[in-house]
Amino acid sequence: MMKISAFAKVSGISIKTLRYYDELGLLKPAHVDEQSGYRYYSEEQLLTVKRIAAYKEQGFTLEQLQPFFEEDIDTDVVKNKLADKMTELQHAMRTLQLQLDEVNSRMSRLEPSEAGDPAGPIRIREVPSQLAASIRDQVPPSQLCLLLDEITKYAIFYGEPEVSQLIILWHDDGSGNANVADIEIAIPITGDIPANGRVRVDFLPELQSAASLVHRCDPYGYSCPAVPELKAWISSQGLVQSDREPIREIYLTSDKDIYGKKRPAELLIPLQGNAE
Repeated sequence: MMKISAFAKVSGISIKTLRYYDELGLLKPAHVDEQSGYRYYSEEQLLTVKRIAAYKEQGFTLEQLQPFFEEDIDTDVVKNKLADKMTELQHAMRTLQLQLDEVNSRMSRLEPSEAGDPAGPIRIREVPSQLAASIRDQVPPSQLCLLLDEITKYAIFYGEPEVSQLIILWHDDGSGNANVADIEIAIPITGDIPANGRVRVDFLPELQSAASLVHRCDPYGYSCPAVPELKAWISSQGLVQSDREPIREIYLTSDKDIYGKKRPAELLIPLQGNAE
């Protein structure tokens, strides 16, 4: 017989774990001294330790092991328990494969420019018309994320593939009224999805000329510090901002592809005339 401390050393199992095995009925001491309460284990019980370790290596939890240590367990019961564990492990493998595929997909979507600073020089470009589903509402700027979530779920519900871009059209940024902004959230779509009283499906207007600034923006904020920077550049170039089309901000990655505290975005300010 060995005291619990000696048995723990020989078996490689901590005293705390041995006591837990005792509570579960998996490995009870061979003898407990009534006066001192000391627990004693026999050398033969090392076999039980090895059996428990083998089951754990196969993915069994301690709670699942109890039937395997019953004195007269039937062979069919063993087969059923093993079959259940096999099904459980196969499901876990499928789940892990899906997770592995998603991580691999993330890596393929991660553009080299995203690893560093995506900011580039301000330029003037044409923005083609684009079919999109959109929601326009007058809400507090703090509710921008709610609109983004609403239009994303709508597009996914009607079978659109994973959303990789979100477009914000600031019809009124709320600067004149700190409580309410006129915001339109749009998602480019590839198929024919229905519109309703809340969601509009139509082509976003073409911008023949727009000042463009790719930058990193705070996805948790609702004001963009790049706006005054781009407006100042427009003024310095002798250009004039168009009052016919709203400022646009395009999130260049999906929500789940944000790394760090900021996300890549393109700010577009429409210009009057045919700026070059």
